[in-house]
Amino acid sequence: MSIFEFILRIGLALGLGAAIGIEREWRQKSAGLLTNTLVSTGSAAFILLSVSITGSSGDPSRIASQIVTGIGFLGAGVIMKDGLSVRGLNTAATIWCSASVGSLVGVGLYLQAVIVALAVILSHLVLRPIGQKIGSLSFQKSSHVQTEYNLIVKCKADVENHIRTVLMQYLDNKDTLLLKSLESDHSNDPTIAVITAAIMSKIRQDSVIERLTGQLTIEGKVSRVSWTVVGTQTDA
Repeated sequence: MSIFEFILRIGLALGLGAAIGIEREWRQKSAGLLTNTLVSTGSAAFILLSVSITGSSGDPSRIASQIVTGIGFLGAGVIMKDGLSVRGLNTAATIWCSASVGSLVGVGLYLQAVIVALAVILSHLVLRPIGQKIGSLSFQKSSHVQTEYNLIVKCKADVENHIRTVLMQYLDNKDTLLLKSLESDHSNDPTIAVITAAIMSKIRQDSVIERLTGQLTIEGKVSRVSWTVVGTQTDA
């Protein structure tokens, strides 16, 4: 294999991994731009190593199988149990797919690698909102006792949008929590924002809300965070 071909394959693996990582970075996931780029590039490098050592008589599938095993350990590191929910499954699956993209590039299947990378990105951009919509409908039709929390955050007006984003991203990762409403008030002081969020829960989750409160408290220019249980209701 010529050095030009080697650079071409590594470069394409890097670019496609970065494309997947940019979407993950945009959503501020734990495995973002750097992780997915390195996974894709490293997978391609291992495949190219096999091809370079064994030539046309070798079997790159042996290296590919080891890559799958290794990525499994890496993916397990980003999966965390948080109360009754499990976080990081989508991130782990994305890392796994990034490895497949790099492996495809490594064996010279350029078009197939591009197709897989696009499929991964489109899955996050298209299927995620659909899944959230379905989950929201399922939540509203649940027959369990639901609890409503009222969360209040007092912060400087210049960080209001950031705090709202942090709050929504936290709730976005919680399948058993639904953001019912989110409002801001500047009536008392234009430099101070009071953000009020109404959050519905399928079950009583005081500890999860308290962790959210703790996360918001350490954000810069946040002066006060409090939450209360507004009430419970049972859907027939």
